[in-house]
Amino acid sequence: MQVVVYSKVLKEKDIPHIQHLFDALHEEGIHAYVYAPYLEQLKGEIRLPAQVGTFGGYLDFTTHKFDFFITLGGDGTILAATTHIRDSKVPILGINLGRLGFLASIEKKRIHDAIKLLKRGMYSIQERSMLYLESNLPIFGEIRFALNDITLLKRDTSSMITIHTFINGAYLNSYWADGIIVATPTGSTGYSLSCGGPIIFPNSGNFVLTPVAPHNLNVRPIVISESSVISFEIEGRAENFLCTLDSRFETITAAHQLAVRKNDFGIRLVQLHDVSFMDTIRQKLAWGSDTRNDE
Repeated sequence: MQVVVYSKVLKEKDIPHIQHLFDALHEEGIHAYVYAPYLEQLKGEIRLPAQVGTFGGYLDFTTHKFDFFITLGGDGTILAATTHIRDSKVPILGINLGRLGFLASIEKKRIHDAIKLLKRGMYSIQERSMLYLESNLPIFGEIRFALNDITLLKRDTSSMITIHTFINGAYLNSYWADGIIVATPTGSTGYSLSCGGPIIFPNSGNFVLTPVAPHNLNVRPIVISESSVISFEIEGRAENFLCTLDSRFETITAAHQLAVRKNDFGIRLVQLHDVSFMDTIRQKLAWGSDTRNDE
């Protein structure tokens, strides 16, 4: 078995947990390739196995057969990992080294157990839909997909903007707001949720359209089919606006005509048999708990 170990920044407090990961991989006879910039940070900080490969990025999938892509961090680390994984179909195992994570669902205290379960095949694979951004002008290069959400936001002014919105070519609404979010079920627990959007279960076959601070209080998030094509035209007092794909962003203008649809490929997430989506949201959102009972 061969895996990629991926993270962006090494934090001193995480070193013991990262050491546990490499020890567990070595015990299970799993060969690890480490993302090159991260490997440089690890050298001299932890005991690495004698044979550690270097992972350079997306093109490495054409020369190596990787079984899993292990991320160390939070949900943002998984979002960054998708830009390397793309259409390779390699499943992601997210180990949460932070506080709140819906995608990185493996707690750091369970690293050793997680690797054992992985080696023994005690997991399932969840398919997660992604979004694709089409534009009449060049934007985001060849990485025009998002796992969580695509947003259009005001940028250079405190004034709200107007976003004319169409679904499958039919006029839906002109949103007077600070922006708008198109979120996948995966992204429904992110920015969309903080703006009042609903939680959507994975594989529900829907996207959610959530306005950001709308001027009209009767405007609410709506759930639409993932087969829909949502198109936008933006106007406002400023010349520039902000467009984001997950954690990546670029500046756009009113000249950009944008459309969002389901991406041609998705991302695969490893789900251990003893951890479900309902377990995750119940724990992360503290459902059913009451601090008054802790006294």
